Amino acid sequence: MSNIEKYTQVFMDTFSVSKDQLNDQFVYQCIPAWDSVGHMGLISALEDAFDIMMETDDIIDFGSFTTGMKTLGKYNIEF
Repeated sequence: MSNIEKYTQVFMDTFSVSKDQLNDQFVYQCIPAWDSVGHMGLISALEDAFDIMMETDDIIDFGSFTTGMKTLGKYNIEF
């Protein structure tokens, strides 16, 4: 599984959304499930999937599907 497939799957599993919903408009609090608790579930799932530990500032700034890929780039995850 490629990194983009893994990344997309984490979002789909965490928020019970389809792949078609994941785009530039998929941002923090755009759906009820992506609240503060859902956010921490997403971060935990991403850390597990990519075997990384994100810094606090990166967790706070992780505000959308698109910017998340840029954030993971800091951890040498390429898309």
